[in-house]
Amino acid sequence: MEPAILIITLLCGMLVSRVGLPPLIGYLIAGFVLFTFGIEDSSLPILQQLADLGVTLLLFSIGLKLDIKSLFKAEVWAGSSLHLMGSLIFFVPVLKLLGFLGIEQLDGFSINQLMLVSFALSFSSTVFAVKVLEDSGDMQSLYGRVAIGILIMQDIFAVIFLTISKGNIPSIWALGLLLLPLARPLIYKLFDRVGHGEMLVLFGLVMALVVGAWLFEAVGLKPDLGALIIGILLAGHAKSSELAKSIYFFKELFLVAFFLTIGLNGLPTLADIGLAAILVALVPVKIVMFVYLLTRFKLRSRTSLLASFNLGNYSEFGLIVAAVAAHKGWLPPEWLIIIAVALSISFLFAAPLNNSVSKIYQRYQSKLTKLERHPLHPEDRQIRIGNPRFLILGMSRIGSGAYDELRAKYTGEILGIEHKQELVDFHRSNDRNVVQGDASDTDFWEKLERAPNLELVLLAMPNHVGNLFAVQQLHKLNYEGKISAIVQFAEDAESLRDSGVHTVYNLYEAAGAGFVDHVIHELLESPPELVPELTTVSTAETDEGDTETQHVKQPS
Repeated sequence: MEPAILIITLLCGMLVSRVGLPPLIGYLIAGFVLFTFGIEDSSLPILQQLADLGVTLLLFSIGLKLDIKSLFKAEVWAGSSLHLMGSLIFFVPVLKLLGFLGIEQLDGFSINQLMLVSFALSFSSTVFAVKVLEDSGDMQSLYGRVAIGILIMQDIFAVIFLTISKGNIPSIWALGLLLLPLARPLIYKLFDRVGHGEMLVLFGLVMALVVGAWLFEAVGLKPDLGALIIGILLAGHAKSSELAKSIYFFKELFLVAFFLTIGLNGLPTLADIGLAAILVALVPVKIVMFVYLLTRFKLRSRTSLLASFNLGNYSEFGLIVAAVAAHKGWLPPEWLIIIAVALSISFLFAAPLNNSVSKIYQRYQSKLTKLERHPLHPEDRQIRIGNPRFLILGMSRIGSGAYDELRAKYTGEILGIEHKQELVDFHRSNDRNVVQGDASDTDFWEKLERAPNLELVLLAMPNHVGNLFAVQQLHKLNYEGKISAIVQFAEDAESLRDSGVHTVYNLYEAAGAGFVDHVIHELLESPPELVPELTTVSTAETDEGDTETQHVKQPS
């Protein structure tokens, strides 16, 4: 039956993806389908082992991406903590009431059991939120960063629960783990020397599964907690993002096994589906709580609404909590299936709602703005840019080079926009006029102050999609000046020209031409007979759309 497991899982994942939903719903369905064929979780112990590996690598990956400083922002740590408490206060009496009304799955539940179910329902899906933010290009937006920060805090709450649920008193040797930060220089040296490719992947697996999971379990702590902490320890290294990408597919593949094991626990009854539907009907309360809390921390109502809709679902971590509780006998096994069904249904509604959030905001804008508290959050206020003549979007090497050339050759104010605060600080220390903002984020354009004398916008962002988006937003603002952009591929140049960009600069072609010019200038000093007097070096499109061939006369 092993080939059938793979085929059914693949088909279910593909079918669900075709309708725009996360494949994990398909994996849950595949588990239910396999159960109807007589395959049970207990008959495939290796599947459970792979599922455990998936959860461990998930926490390791979260640690690798974790910016500890972001968790200390009030809207993140306080917002997530208050929302957790609010969820418990809301869900416990509601679940108790449903039990009184005759919902058999809740009949006779103790307060501890109600608290466990409420705790599992308080989480929002990290997988779903990251997918939505990546598709919209809003990972670095303020609302995206707030949502991810809250999700990481929720993940930490879950890890703390998993550690406590282990039930064993840690060994006295667990205190030795406090010395791990002292080993960071040695670990970083090893990190530097493993290179790339399979060695990097192997290094990541050793750090997550041996130094993290195995070492922590050996001293009586939860292995998942070890994976998270080791990930955080490595997060400051320059190659942490590369490592996260390297183990991404291992993590995703092993998590498939986790979702399969949920479905293999049994089929939902009609009563289970009915209760799951009731739980999904309570999701709007989670969204309203998030909106209210985030506006209390002085975020704009639009920012709060976008983040809240991103968090408006149930979570795979809720499934993990329910799985541990069912394994320990704290909850009946059917609750694992109920929460799995509620998770799937919540995704069905969350996907279209996230696509419609802008329309919802426009409809209720007047009511939502009444929730705002002033002065607004420093990162959520209007972006004041003055009255520049030149605007550069993206201040990495190319953007900063363009800034310096414009400053040397032209008069008038120049302004750079950069989404990384550390780069903004660097440029300001070098006397460049740069403000923090993400031009690939709708929020940036919503808060941008108008600049009536703006003549030229340079799109120096490395992301082609971001450059296209910026062009669209400039047109919406009725900008009539010139737009220039950098590209890496010829097909990108065509789409930018079609969108209204006046000049396009191909990085690779220009680098090749520049390299040859440098070699000729530094090394060759060729005699006249070796170099033709007139040589074609490039073609360019004029403002009128004609192709113009440019020639240079070589030195004689």
